[in-house]
Amino acid sequence: MERIIKKMGSWLFLIGIIGAVIVGIVIGAYGGFNNITWDATPITAVLAIIGFVIGVLSFFALGTITHERVPTFLIAALILVGLSVASSTWTSGNWAGLKPFFVSIIQLLSVFVAPAACLLAIRAIWDAGKSEEIEKLFSKIPK
Repeated sequence: MERIIKKMGSWLFLIGIIGAVIVGIVIGAYGGFNNITWDATPITAVLAIIGFVIGVLSFFALGTITHERVPTFLIAALILVGLSVASSTWTSGNWAGLKPFFVSIIQLLSVFVAPAACLLAIRAIWDAGKSEEIEKLFSKIPK
């Protein structure tokens, strides 16, 4: 059963990344989130839910993000969210025509990664702050 759940987590992660990039390209082709004529809220909600499921699986050590990969994942998620915020201020230059594509892809990737990063950050804080008494009390929680 655990193997099936890990495989499901891998597929969800791949679907989330590819989905965010493809939808980001489509939204970028329309000129970005401000210019699209259709509502992208359901798509962003699906990406956030997939990210949350991946975060829950990884929180309980059932997903693709192992205990050793958590710091790398959190740093990458922080960079993505920072790029998402910074990319909205990109206004001029030779590459300004790529702005809608870049901004929409980065923002959708951030929406996808943020729920998992939040859950894994809570897990990292818990692991860093727990004492031996707490460890004994909660020894049944998987790492």
